[in-house]
Amino acid sequence: MTHTRIRPFNTKDTYPEQNLDNDLCQTVVARGTMVFVRGQIGQDLDTSESVAIGDAAGQAEKAMANIKMLLEEAGSQLSHITKITIYIVDPRYREAVYRVVGKWLKGVFPVSTGIVVSALARPEWLVEIDAIAVIPEEG
Repeated sequence: MTHTRIRPFNTKDTYPEQNLDNDLCQTVVARGTMVFVRGQIGQDLDTSESVAIGDAAGQAEKAMANIKMLLEEAGSQLSHITKITIYIVDPRYREAVYRVVGKWLKGVFPVSTGIVVSALARPEWLVEIDAIAVIPEEG
């Protein structure tokens, strides 16, 4: 069975200021039931415009909205998330970001890992969130 790749792109288009040429996608559905969502940031998926510059909570809102949209495009939903990883560039952003994520995932109970990193791919990005979800089997 081939994996389904949703919203493919090349990094030379996404990061024109960098000398990259990697073929990636936003989401992969593997074996028909596992959904892997690429790390999402405060960026509009259709225009690549960064949003909520300087606002970690605002970027987390956009990241979670992107995750919701990508899961739905893959045939899943937020309630089927099994694991999230949250990357922040400053530990002082943790509470605000986790409140946003907690609001979006209330009652879901995924496993979660939080990591403080020195930087993300662009200096204006303060938070990145990736997710693993499932598409429940019918029956």
